[in-house]
Amino acid sequence: MSLRHCASARQLGADGWLPGARRSESANQDARPEGEAVSLIVVHAISLPPGEFGGDGIIRLFGNCLDESAHPYFAQISTLRVSAHFLLRRDGELIQFVSCAQRAWHAGLSSWNGRQRCNDFSLGIELEGCDDLPFAPVQYRRLRVLIRALCAAYPIEAVVGHSDIAPGRKTDPGPRFDWRRLASIGDFPGACR
Repeated sequence: MSLRHCASARQLGADGWLPGARRSESANQDARPEGEAVSLIVVHAISLPPGEFGGDGIIRLFGNCLDESAHPYFAQISTLRVSAHFLLRRDGELIQFVSCAQRAWHAGLSSWNGRQRCNDFSLGIELEGCDDLPFAPVQYRRLRVLIRALCAAYPIEAVVGHSDIAPGRKTDPGPRFDWRRLASIGDFPGACR
């Protein structure tokens, strides 16, 4: 989704934290390369355990305290050191893990328009969801508001899926994410896929 103009929304703080978002800071972050401008938003989907919603698995994963004995899948991922800037829960709750001024570890091996290392110049937004189920209407509404706030603060050129920057390696936000619906509730040129 290409973004040329974004309307103002809730203003991002000078420290890169969004007022009103629940703050749960992750250690899985570092400084962006000097002089690197944020120009990309990457939409992800996550559920922990897979296909289950509402638990604390995602927060524990990003906080490096996932109990590998709590679910068989957790043993496979408990040593990962990952994060995102934001998580939008199924009920619309917004949690911020990393200041937008910092680099969150969300994209992994990735490239966009010939540029490698998307973490360097992107913001990561996780939606609580999976490939097999539709996302909640409130998630689309809150995502629009969040994107507008980020566009007001940064020269965002595009909003893409994780699958767009890591094709063949990642599928999220998945086939049930409705890019047209996102376009229909926002004024984002080129949003339809």
